[in-house]
Amino acid sequence: MANFPTRPDDIFKAYAYEQVAAIGKALCAPARLILLNILCQGERSVEILAHEAGLSVANTSQHLQALRHANLVESERRGNHVIYRVASREVVLLFNALKNLALDRMTTLRHAFDEISRSPSRAHALDRDELVKMLKDGKVIVIDVRPEEEYRAGHIPSAISVPLESLDEYLKLLPNGKEIVALCRGEYCVLADKAIDIIRSRGMNARRALDGPVEWESWLDCPWKGKRSNAATHWNRKKKPLDFPIRGCYRTLRVRSVGRSEAESNEH
Repeated sequence: MANFPTRPDDIFKAYAYEQVAAIGKALCAPARLILLNILCQGERSVEILAHEAGLSVANTSQHLQALRHANLVESERRGNHVIYRVASREVVLLFNALKNLALDRMTTLRHAFDEISRSPSRAHALDRDELVKMLKDGKVIVIDVRPEEEYRAGHIPSAISVPLESLDEYLKLLPNGKEIVALCRGEYCVLADKAIDIIRSRGMNARRALDGPVEWESWLDCPWKGKRSNAATHWNRKKKPLDFPIRGCYRTLRVRSVGRSEAESNEH
């Protein structure tokens, strides 16, 4: 059995910071951050996580064990599969804060985002305010190109589930006359970029959204709301909070921004 400090002294202080450092140690591998980003969208089996992250099952299991040892993820066995999920909402908020901190402090990362912002798929990307306005005006069709299980776990209202691998067959079903906005797991994710390349190759207009559903909800959870400038995130405490729901996520937020009723917001 572990020996815990019993007095508020220097031994306790060293022990406490050692425990905090264990969180940082668990997050030190890029592959673990990729896995955590997927798990923030919804629970997954080890095999599906390995496929989506482009890792071997054995390597994925090792990284997940490190995350579980730090209590960042939880697991349970269902039949022949082990299912993983994020341990709490705080893990999601920490992960998003970590990505925002990297954008704010890592000059090389900001330069990389600045460079890709000039690519065709990101040249006219939409932030939250722009997307909400276009949704209210009925000017766009939002397609969520994440895997369908992620859409079921949580999505913004009005978004249509169109997984990337099924995009070709869905394109012929989409109505004409409206711009298509592709949404994925956020600006670190390239699923929406791949979708836009496909859509534009078919002669249709499309743009991507900068943020995914998890970023939207985390933004709503903040004591003040965020406004993005260039690649980095800068906070604006005077900005009026946006009342916008994330359907199916950890909780349902009330709808006013797109004129839907509370009953509609809870239909999922």
